[in-house]
Amino acid sequence: MTSSIDTSPCELCTVADVVLENSLGYVRYDNNSLSRGHVLVVPKRHVADFFDMSKDEQVAILELLGEAQRHIQLTFSPDGYNIGVNIGAAGGQSRMHVHVHLIPRYDGDVRNPSGGIRCVLSSSQRAA
Repeated sequence: MTSSIDTSPCELCTVADVVLENSLGYVRYDNNSLSRGHVLVVPKRHVADFFDMSKDEQVAILELLGEAQRHIQLTFSPDGYNIGVNIGAAGGQSRMHVHVHLIPRYDGDVRNPSGGIRCVLSSSQRAA
């Protein structure tokens, strides 16, 4: 019988390729970038669920999110942004270490951006 417990090292626990950081978190570019400037904002402590972070960690992550947006705006000049956090397998979380996606959006990057984050679940994927 094989174990369902993932014992591989957590990629996000290793603070690497740091763009910005504070005492409780860091920002790095996403290895599977959806657009130019796509970053992850990550707590340094290994914690799976955004809602399980301490209040101090949540504040630190939100502060870094703002700093990351300013950095991306100066570096890449996007026209908009999406912010996303996947929580739990049903929410699409594949790495069980909290990470907040900050995804720069550019005019023309999709045919019709209406709906923004709501387009994550296309009508063909929604449960009845």
